[in-house]
Amino acid sequence: MYQPPSLLEKWIQENNELVNKCKQQEAGGGVVSRDHSQSSLRWCSSEFHKLLRKIQGIPPHVDHTQLELAVVCNTCVCFTAQSQFSEAELLLKEATERVLQMTGNNADTSDPLVLWRAVLKSAGNTALHPHVLYLLCLQWTLWLAKCQLENIGELQEMTSLCETVCDGVGDGSPSEAKRRLAKSPLLVMDPKRLTELLQICTSIAQGAEKLNEGRSSEALSDLQAASTMPATRALVAYTHLLSGSCLAHMNRPQMALQCYKKALETDSRCVCALYRSMLIYRQLGNTQAEIQALRLLHSTLMLPPASEPVLGGIHPISPSLLLSSQSLSRLFSVPSALSVLYSLALKCVLSGRVTEGVEHYLDLLAALHSEDQHAVKVDAEVSVLPRMLELYLEAGTALLITRRPADCMALCNEVISTTLELVPEKVVLEEPEERIGGDARGLSVEGEDKVAMLLWAAAAYLLQGHCHAHLKDWKQAVTHYTRCINLVVKVRLKNRDFQPQIPAADVNVKHGKDLCALQRMKGLSLAWRGISFTQMDQLREALRDLQLSLQAFPDYTGAGLWCGEVLWRLGRKHEAAACWEKTWSLTTQTSVEKLPLYLQDPQSGPLLDSVELRLRIQELGLT
Repeated sequence: MYQPPSLLEKWIQENNELVNKCKQQEAGGGVVSRDHSQSSLRWCSSEFHKLLRKIQGIPPHVDHTQLELAVVCNTCVCFTAQSQFSEAELLLKEATERVLQMTGNNADTSDPLVLWRAVLKSAGNTALHPHVLYLLCLQWTLWLAKCQLENIGELQEMTSLCETVCDGVGDGSPSEAKRRLAKSPLLVMDPKRLTELLQICTSIAQGAEKLNEGRSSEALSDLQAASTMPATRALVAYTHLLSGSCLAHMNRPQMALQCYKKALETDSRCVCALYRSMLIYRQLGNTQAEIQALRLLHSTLMLPPASEPVLGGIHPISPSLLLSSQSLSRLFSVPSALSVLYSLALKCVLSGRVTEGVEHYLDLLAALHSEDQHAVKVDAEVSVLPRMLELYLEAGTALLITRRPADCMALCNEVISTTLELVPEKVVLEEPEERIGGDARGLSVEGEDKVAMLLWAAAAYLLQGHCHAHLKDWKQAVTHYTRCINLVVKVRLKNRDFQPQIPAADVNVKHGKDLCALQRMKGLSLAWRGISFTQMDQLREALRDLQLSLQAFPDYTGAGLWCGEVLWRLGRKHEAAACWEKTWSLTTQTSVEKLPLYLQDPQSGPLLDSVELRLRIQELGLT
């Protein structure tokens, strides 16, 4: 005789149908978009919550409570996956109170750790125990998502929890569903998969915190153990990545590189490992390997962003939700694709691979002008690019080195047309030592912009002068070097002309860097105007400019050698010999990589042979 299903059976059936619908919605052909996934989760959480309120509307009973806890689990999973942590926490609190009520116990405490211990003890070996363990897994999930690692560490039951959480709880797999559909509620997320995810994500998060606290050796041991846990390739790659970071902090760069290599072998799109490898190569001075790493990093970043797949609703809680601490954010941060392209372009030029560098600069400028440039979400501290006009100047310099003066002048014209009307008639700056504590950061943003505009316009004229010098158009070279000088002399230091000595090499204050750049530009423009006058046989004008250049920039060997050459041509040979000897004795040289590319000595134009000059000195009988 037919018997209508009981209320409990109806609710179990409703829960199971909801679970299956959620999985069908999420499956939708495999990997789904994040927007579609979030929409499905909202619908699921709403429906599960409605069912939960119906179940809670009747007096508690052990069979009903098992169903209730299963629905609480499903609702909490959906809430947590949407980062609705407060709603999930409230449901868990209500569920623990329900368990204590069913077992005739009470825990009058606001401490969540004490409460959970009481709930676990009260559930004991009852039929509620597997569901309570799964609820505790969800509490663990919330603590990890909110970076409350101390709670996870203090709850000692976590160690056995991972081994026992699945016992007696339906995992929602097809075979399990078929066997228990009529009598047991299904779950949205497989408990075993959740505990495996929590284990490795907790190890990664704890490793990052220990590394941040300077406990690199301890973190390394934990991460190496975590690398053998069952997990996705991306998560295992993270354990190798953080192991490499630990070794790098322990000053073991070669071993760190091996870990980064393992990370890439595990997950070829682990861009963090590529970036960290590049930094190690830079630290070791391996320029070619650094360039190779930069090239590979850029090409990887330009691939379509890899989204975390949501497969069949089995994994609605993503690793990114659980790995959101500040320590991990710093360790996982990478530059943007455009920042990497800029670093690649500059490194190529500085290392002599100028033709390759030019191509990268042109690609960078094209990307910056493009409206559909590839978007990459990055950490602000590692994604800073020079301003567009500086990029024009650097690209122009690279073009000049590759003997493309016309293209260089075109970029310089862009800079000049943008800046010239904004250059002030006069800029007055205080010397760094005149400010309190030597700090020059009091310069206003407007003041900094004025100095920058003047600096860029002057640099553009300087480069154009170099272009004409390369073409041996000495008259035009003199004209453009003069325009550069006329801009530079607009800058005055407080109470005196702009004639400071170049600050120490490691100046950290922008004001000091500007002074350094302006002073070097003054020295270069005077020197090369003097060299141009020399080519036009205007030796007295040449000598004047070269001597002024040495006053502004005493360490510039080019000016010293050409000053001696002019003195020699004027018949002042002993003075010339003394000038050359003094120039060769100079030992202080500014590091090439500390200078803006456009303020480095041009690699074209007339050059003097030191061997030939020494022979002249020998002929004078002075050596």
